[in-house]
Amino acid sequence: MARPKTIITCAVTGAIHTPTMSDALPYTYDDIAEQAVAAAEAGASILHLHARDPETGAPSVDPEDFMGFLPRVKQATDAVVNISTGGSLTLSIQDRIKPAATFSAEMCSMNMGSMNFSFHPLAKRFETWKFDWERDYVEGSDGNIFRNTFRDIEEAATTLAPHDIKFEHECYDVGHLYNLKFCMDIGLFKAPVFIQFVMGILGGIGADIDNLVFMKKTADKLFGDTYRWSILSAGAAQIPMATTASQMGGHVRVGLEDSLFISRGTLAESNAQQVAKIRRIVEDLGSEVATPDEAREILDLKGGDKVTF
Repeated sequence: MARPKTIITCAVTGAIHTPTMSDALPYTYDDIAEQAVAAAEAGASILHLHARDPETGAPSVDPEDFMGFLPRVKQATDAVVNISTGGSLTLSIQDRIKPAATFSAEMCSMNMGSMNFSFHPLAKRFETWKFDWERDYVEGSDGNIFRNTFRDIEEAATTLAPHDIKFEHECYDVGHLYNLKFCMDIGLFKAPVFIQFVMGILGGIGADIDNLVFMKKTADKLFGDTYRWSILSAGAAQIPMATTASQMGGHVRVGLEDSLFISRGTLAESNAQQVAKIRRIVEDLGSEVATPDEAREILDLKGGDKVTF
């Protein structure tokens, strides 16, 4: 029997936890568009996109900043566009879902619980910063709670429901899986759901194989065969954990949002370089990488002709 095809998602731009400590991380409209297209050409069938202010590099949820690159990405590639509803540790859910609603994307991310989302240890690792705001932003993350209450989740789900958007349910710990099950039980989300196991973020579950197996077993217990899943791991665990997940029947996510490196101690030159690496590994291990249209079929997406950008 043929093995299921592996969907590669690329998180191109980075946002709440990715200061611009690498010149490869795109923040201008041109760079985001060019790197997104290159990632798709390298094998990513889904492009997870945030926006940034092109002058300051700061994370942005302004639809105008998305318009700087979304039409160009659509014109140049058939990849599925997945718009973030994260974007900021401090903005309201109403602000964070505005881009997805404005552009009626095929997919958008959906964090399935509030958490102590922190990356303050990075502040001690770097002496120079590209933008003035970054050091204080990173240092101050130890005092933030990334708010995603049940009320927030319901507001996002009901607001975006008319757009027929497939959610990428980001689960940073096992409790988030139970949150998702509750939300399905009350009718907010319909099967099959797409779950992203997020591992290695301070405040969430650690990135190791035992935890991945535990998350997968819990999801199997809660959702049976009514879900599809993928993994993203932060930092050095990105490629090893993606490799393991691909052999467990899961899909994978890479990109400069999750790790600025291509190997230990070596900064990645681009998002496409990371995509090409995981694609080579997945194919060398005997699996095929899904095309955008195959990803749409696997995840039951509405199609790229139904977006508004």
